[in-house]
Amino acid sequence: MLFLLQNLTRWGGALLELSTFQSVEESKSMIKDAIAKLDEALSIDPKKHDALWCMGNAQTSYAFLTPDKYEAKGYFDSAYTFFQQALQEDPGNELYRKSFEVATKAPELHSELHKQGGFSQQAMGPAAGGGPSTSSTAKLEAGSWKLVAGGWKLVAVGPKAQKSSDLKYDVFGWVILAVAIVAWVGFAKSNVPSPPQR
Repeated sequence: MLFLLQNLTRWGGALLELSTFQSVEESKSMIKDAIAKLDEALSIDPKKHDALWCMGNAQTSYAFLTPDKYEAKGYFDSAYTFFQQALQEDPGNELYRKSFEVATKAPELHSELHKQGGFSQQAMGPAAGGGPSTSSTAKLEAGSWKLVAGGWKLVAVGPKAQKSSDLKYDVFGWVILAVAIVAWVGFAKSNVPSPPQR
């Protein structure tokens, strides 16, 4: 049963990681699949802290891809709860603590991101007919969104807009990096072999 639990958690985490390289609709679909795998893992052991933490990340990711702030708030609230539960199960884990702290700021970041044009369907991927978009840039009023290293960067027009958008991109980039490091360390910690018995 432990093997199944670990595999479901890893599967959910892998789907979540892979979703970052897809269009919005494909990402949302992969995140839903990740949530289903993590739900299954949590039905086996509702106190598995790495699955709780990964579920919080999945909920946060889905919320950021949801343009409606009220719908996204439900996902952010859920993420906050999962991060809180993960921290309760492993109170010494700094990564869980940081995720929990950042979760309180996520709705604010969501609003700011979507004010700047968000992840509009034109900017993120397939046309109505399906299939990936051949263009990785979409023009918006504030500038252009460009695909860089699996994420989207706002390239603003004008020096003042450039500074503002660079700061937002830097902050968002650091948040994504922190989440990736937390995921990596969390999975590494969960796979540490137990010491031999004497």
